[in-house]
Parts: sequence; structure tokens; C-alpha cells
Amino acid sequence: MQPTIASLICGIGIAALFFLDRGEKIRVSKALVIPAVWMFLNTTHPLSFWLGMSPPGSYTTEAYVEGNPFDRNVALVLQLAALIVLCGKSAKVGSILRKNRLILVYFSFCLVSVLWSDFPFVTFKRWIKAIGDVQMVLVILAELDPFAALTRILTRMGFFLFPLSILFIRFYPQIGRRPTNSWTQEPVGVTQQKNELGIMCMIYGIFFLWMLLSVYRERKRPGRWRHMLAYGTIIAISAYLLNLCNSTTSIVGFASSAGVLWLASRQPVRPALVQFAVLGVLGLSVIALFFDPGGGLVQSLGKDPTLTGRKDIWALVLGLHTNPLIGTGFETFWLGSRLEFMLHALVNLPINEAHNGWVEVYLNLGWVGICFIALLIVTGYKRIISLIRQDPEKGCLFLGFLICALFYSFSEAGFRFGTMSWFFLLMVIIGAGRAVSLANSHRPIPLKPANIAPDERAYATQGATYSLTE
Repeated sequence: MQPTIASLICGIGIAALFFLDRGEKIRVSKALVIPAVWMFLNTTHPLSFWLGMSPPGSYTTEAYVEGNPFDRNVALVLQLAALIVLCGKSAKVGSILRKNRLILVYFSFCLVSVLWSDFPFVTFKRWIKAIGDVQMVLVILAELDPFAALTRILTRMGFFLFPLSILFIRFYPQIGRRPTNSWTQEPVGVTQQKNELGIMCMIYGIFFLWMLLSVYRERKRPGRWRHMLAYGTIIAISAYLLNLCNSTTSIVGFASSAGVLWLASRQPVRPALVQFAVLGVLGLSVIALFFDPGGGLVQSLGKDPTLTGRKDIWALVLGLHTNPLIGTGFETFWLGSRLEFMLHALVNLPINEAHNGWVEVYLNLGWVGICFIALLIVTGYKRIISLIRQDPEKGCLFLGFLICALFYSFSEAGFRFGTMSWFFLLMVIIGAGRAVSLANSHRPIPLKPANIAPDERAYATQGATYSLTE
């Protein structure tokens, strides 16, 4: 089939997905375009790539240090636009930030690391861009209905990203495939490498599975089967792409997240059972990766016991003996002599991450950084469990996102800014807290019988929750 014909069919397919998902929607502001563009560029390629200004797969140490000026300016424009939107909602944004002081303290520590960084200006520039992830999350959560805003963005992103990934892999290999060191072509779709394709399939697969289950339970919803067909199509494409890219971490993460999500969404909700399942899937993964010297558990999944050389990378970077307490400075380990050493040790293999979220944080911010990340995850998890007790439908989705982010961080630098896993982790931490606050604010306050007149007390005990006037 000719690529032009395939593109036309792909376009018709995307339009069909939007048509199937039509119906009454909650109105959201046009400001959501800003985080949508930000997420699209962080999920796929920089804008300079789509405009033909940079070739695919280009990599130099100088480019990694300096970055692309055009893409940097695009990011700044998006951040300034987000700042304008947030300033217009300062009261609501201030309330959200006051409940997330730990995130503010963490980013303050990242900024202070300029003082001991070998590349202070690079640290400062990357810190500025890292703030953009928080800004975009706040733009979404500052909406009148933040959950509807989030689902609106993810639904439309999924309808575009997945059909385009198949189109690029099958008919535009110069975009959808990438050469490897073993002279093969790995599928990447709209992303830059196969592991990024894996995390995209894992996170969006969980989201559309949640959407499918939600619609399935709404027996009287108009056009119920239309919506289920649209969401089921994306899930099927996601499963196909996961099998194609053969990302074991994402496949296991998706299966584990889907199981926990299904368990958390069942009625009646049993939080203790949900917590046991979460600890079980994450604990088994940790044992397989770090406490299984023979690699038997990993091999049983058809994976190299060395995790495709990742354990060798961990040994090399930890052998450089960076400052164990505060690291080398925010996002500066992979610069200068350290980067040159790693390129020489790995025979000029392009590398700019430790392929483990915790190791990456340790190298840049030391044990202090690891403690911050651990506290953020615990905070997000506690908020999710609280939300599951009040609103299981929303809580189980946030829980699925959290498990996806943690699984991805086992084999990739999942806590770095500009990655899908970090963005969704911030969304989970801030968003779950926001959802709990909204749930509490809408919860009716029961009347106290002691404060009610005798002739009204009997009615109050039947569940009346309206206030009395004097």
C-alpha cells in the first residue's frame, strides 16, 4: 500500500474514533491547549523535528549540553502562556500549592544544587524547564472540573498518538523506526525510542481500560457501545504496539497496573486488599531486579538477566563515587568528563541516563534527593488510598498511573523532567490531593441532633443534611 493511501486511511480512522466518542461533554477552557501541546512534544519529538529542522537520531555531547535554541524557546513560550493562565486563577492555584509544599521544597532543593554543580548555568536552565511540568499539571487541575479536563486531554491525545504510531512504523520507517547497534530496526512509533513507546502504551492503555470499565458499568448511558468500541480500539492498538516493541518492563507494568486497577474498581471497595496487591506486584519486581542473583525471575519473562546491560551501567555509574549526600547537582551528572568516561566505557554508545529512576536521582541529588522522591511517592499513595475510600472510580485511575510510573522507573530514568512517567507522577501526587479536597468540600455536613430542636431531631436522624435557618 502506498504511504499516501495509508495516511488517508489513518486520517479516516482518527476521525472515526472522534465520531464514536461523540456525545455531551463537560465544557473546559481553551487554556488546556497549552498542557496538551506540552504533553504531545514531551511524548513524541521536539517541534524542531516535526518541522524538519533536526534529523531523527541525531546525538552529540554538545547538543545534549546546550540543547536546541528553537525548542528551548518553544518551551519558554508555553511556560509563559501557562504562567499567564495560572496568574488569572491565583487563588485556586495558591490553595493547591499550599497543600503540596513538599513538591515546592523538592524543587527548591533542586535549585539550590546550583551551588555545588559543575555546570551551574546548565542546572539553572534545566530547572526552569522542569518547572514547566508543574505548571502544566496546575493548568489542568485549576479547571472547574479538573478530572474532566484530564480525561479530555488524554482521550484526544490517545486518538491521535496510537493510529499515527502504527502509520509511522508500517509506512514511514524513517520516522517510526530507529536503527540499533545490532543493525536492526526497532519500532518507536511517534516516540524517540522503543522504551518511550512502551511507557506511552502502558499509561494510555491503563487510562483507556479505565474508560472502558467506567462506560461498561453505565448500563443506561446513550451510545454506550460506541464509546466502548472507541476505547477498546485504542487498547487493542496499545497491546499490539507493546508486543511489537517487546518492552518487558512496560508489558509487566501494564498487566500489573490493569490487575490492581480492576481490583480497586470493584464494589464494595476493600482498601486493605488493594494495598496488599500493590505491595505484592511492586515487591516481586524489586526482588526480581535486585535480590535475585541468578536472574531466574527475570529470565522467566524472557528477559536478559543483566536487563540488556543495565546492571553493568549501574555498576559503572555508581563506581564513579559521586557525592553520596547531595549528588553532582540537578541534571548534571551526564555532562563533562563523566559523560566522556561513560561513552568510552560503553564503546561510544549514546547514553545520557542511568536506566533506573532511583540511581539517576542518586547521581544528581544524592540520598537527599532519593528521600524527597520517596516522600513524594508515599504522599501520593496515601492520597490515592484516601481517594479510593471516597471516590473509587477516580482513585483507581490514579493508582494505575502511580504503578505505571514506578514500574517504568525500575529500568528507565522515570523521575526526570520532561518524561511521561514524571509528568503523570506529578499529576498523581497533586491531582489526588486536589480530588480529595473537592470530595471533602462537596460532602454534606450531617446535623448534630444535640443542636436541633426536638421537633426537627427525628427528621435529621433520617439523613437530612440541609442547614437550618434561625
